[in-house]
Amino acid sequence: MKELAEGLKERGYKVYVATSYPQYNLTEEQREQIYPEYSHEDGIDIIRIKTLPHHKVSFIIRGISQLTMPKIFENKIKKYVSKADIIIVYSPPLTLATLGGKLKKIYSAKFILNIQDIFPQNAIDLGVIKNPLLIKFFEVIERKAYEEADLIFVHSEGNLEFLKQKHQNLSEKFAVLHNWVNTKEFEEVKRTGKFRKLFNLDNKFIILFAGVMGPSQGLEFVIEVAERIKDLKDVVFLLVGDGMEREKLQELVKKKRLNNVLFKPFISKEEYPYLVKDCDVGLVCLTNKNKTPVVPSKILGYMAAGIPVIAFLNKESDGHFIIKDAKCGFSCVYGDLIKAEEIIRQLYNNPNRIQMGVNGFEYVKRHFERDMCIQKLLKYLK
Repeated sequence: MKELAEGLKERGYKVYVATSYPQYNLTEEQREQIYPEYSHEDGIDIIRIKTLPHHKVSFIIRGISQLTMPKIFENKIKKYVSKADIIIVYSPPLTLATLGGKLKKIYSAKFILNIQDIFPQNAIDLGVIKNPLLIKFFEVIERKAYEEADLIFVHSEGNLEFLKQKHQNLSEKFAVLHNWVNTKEFEEVKRTGKFRKLFNLDNKFIILFAGVMGPSQGLEFVIEVAERIKDLKDVVFLLVGDGMEREKLQELVKKKRLNNVLFKPFISKEEYPYLVKDCDVGLVCLTNKNKTPVVPSKILGYMAAGIPVIAFLNKESDGHFIIKDAKCGFSCVYGDLIKAEEIIRQLYNNPNRIQMGVNGFEYVKRHFERDMCIQKLLKYLK
């Protein structure tokens, strides 16, 4: 979203960004900062809005937070924004999509909805929502949001077909806008060894997972795989990030007495390319409880950094196709321990690893480069 705002500003648009006040997924240095509610940064007007907690809390508290979020956002947006022609809302949280419809009427604007996770379907699949009345409630919100939106973007062809089938009367509203990556941020960065030294991982074969550690990722499977390949003494799984599952995962590693799994906190966006460049393989993981074609966006960052990708994904994910088509690594269905172990050993012993990284970089430049995707968005806006 930050890159979208920057890209639109560079093309002459007046951009406001309304976002939650920074509380989660922060570095230690960022946690100590105090951010203004309203600021003008690099030509973009930013409104940071304090809401109820919605990370690393129970699903009940998260639900209450997301239900109250639209009204809190609406009040702050009206305070600072007098005119808007286009409203772009990302989902999740789906409840903010209801705000998109409200702002559309307030400003007589067009409303674009960008769907990253198909909610409530993904929550139903994960077992987070089981109550039939609650499911019905969120399905009503989903249908209303789709009806009010002028255009609905999804990030892969599989997601497009999934939603067209589910909402056939709205099929003309759906379009693919791939998630993107700013390849320049990675091209300008060289491998320094900084994080290898910082984490005491010199001469190690590093498999990196960087991101949120939640129930959707199912990272306990990665721990099981790590246990099966502990004979490869120089291979280490580096898990960077945080989330509601992190403590449970750390306990599992401790219980299994594994010394080939290392946890580290979030690092800044500016430092991230240096971290990825220091690693040998990028790892993504999605539990097979997911039943939608979601593609983890971290795949694109690994490809932009020129490192091979390993993916343990639900069979419906379009990530399998991307990795195969790009020839940038290997994937298997989540839960297949034998295959997962096999592809890690195969990649570890593969002299063609460097070429896989090159393949991934060239592919992401052709299909998922930031400016290319923003230009596609602008065609829709016009």
